[in-house]
Amino acid sequence: MTSKNAKHNIVIVGGGAAGLELATQLGQQLGSKHLANITLIDATSTHIWKPLLHEVAAGTLDESEQVEYLPQGYRNHFQFRLGRMEGLDRNHKKIYVSPTLSDSGEELIPGRSFAYDTLVMAIGSVSNTFNIKGVAEHCLFLDTSAQAFKFQKQLFEAYLKSYIGKDSAHIKPLSIAIVGAGATGVELAAQLHEVTNVLAQYGLNAESTVKLTIIEAATQLLPALPLSLAAATQQQLVNLGVDLKMGRRVTEINQAGIATHDGEFIEADLKVWAAGIKAPDWLKNLDGLESNAINQLVVDSTLKTNDDNIFAMGDCAACVWQGHNGNVPPRAQAAHQQASTLAKTIKQRLKGGKAVDFVYYDYGSLVSLGKYTTVGNLMGNLMGTVSIGGFIAKLVYLSLYKMHQVAIHGYFRTAMLTLSNAFRRSVYTKIKMH
Repeated sequence: MTSKNAKHNIVIVGGGAAGLELATQLGQQLGSKHLANITLIDATSTHIWKPLLHEVAAGTLDESEQVEYLPQGYRNHFQFRLGRMEGLDRNHKKIYVSPTLSDSGEELIPGRSFAYDTLVMAIGSVSNTFNIKGVAEHCLFLDTSAQAFKFQKQLFEAYLKSYIGKDSAHIKPLSIAIVGAGATGVELAAQLHEVTNVLAQYGLNAESTVKLTIIEAATQLLPALPLSLAAATQQQLVNLGVDLKMGRRVTEINQAGIATHDGEFIEADLKVWAAGIKAPDWLKNLDGLESNAINQLVVDSTLKTNDDNIFAMGDCAACVWQGHNGNVPPRAQAAHQQASTLAKTIKQRLKGGKAVDFVYYDYGSLVSLGKYTTVGNLMGNLMGTVSIGGFIAKLVYLSLYKMHQVAIHGYFRTAMLTLSNAFRRSVYTKIKMH
């Protein structure tokens, strides 16, 4: 515990949706009144809402959607520190952060340690490769903004090479294979199809010579949606020309393509892995914190780990979903709700009060197929479960992001950002081409 004269040190590791919302809320409510020191630590300097990473990968996300941690911290009374957590000392209540290096390997920031009174782990998730041979070496991932930007760069370079460069004379289409037919895989496929149309409008004749394939081990895509909506989405993808290979379990991936359990080999120039998630491997056996089979930190109903001073939320936390089988799903709405609950708990801790139980409210699932359509189901006490699609679903999907923006920017700044982005889109290109 801190002394009477010392401020309570709150350290939040991970600047994703949950971590940034929590840091912002605590900064406004505690930091501004000098009641606590709030420090947010992340390995990157900017935040992008994770459900938008498929738009980053396709090059269709406006760069103004990025949030810079440093000015965000300044405006909201918390400190941001750049670095990647690498260790924990529970006895001395410290975390260790590895050195920050330049692209050339030069040390920019030495390794450091940060003391905490309350530690919140919100580091998100990474792709689960299930130890399949060749996935790590030959696939692109969409776990972080850096990976999404890497995909976007390789995507546009592949377009240039195939349709303008020395390979433009051959007739073999550019092939992109996405492993996983969850929301990320489906949304990415639709976004990539839209990009090829835009490139064609710009004079790069790629529309009819890009082959998109989705490979999925299950027989149904989008397991979070009702069967009728999943079937409608599947038909929409077929109409767009996406080749769906359902019930195909990937057994190996090499430079040329993807092998499945039934002996088929699917050639692909670009391969994207979106077939499952886990928490980072270094979380397992982290100084005695309890974790599960996919490295998530096991938490109780208050999001507390087996250490009274350490909490976890978001994709890296395994929290039992009360009244259901299994844990709270790794969704943006869960991260938003957990950040709000933990903010209440931490304020109670400073007063010596009790922690607040987290109760997850499932408001449904939505999947956007870019400009083509949006489908999903809404859940509520009054209406029950209602399936929606088209323009209404698109508005609800957009509102989820706006709710996140309001949490970190407030209503006025969110309104101004929305207005400025509308003007930007009327002036700048629809896709990022560099």
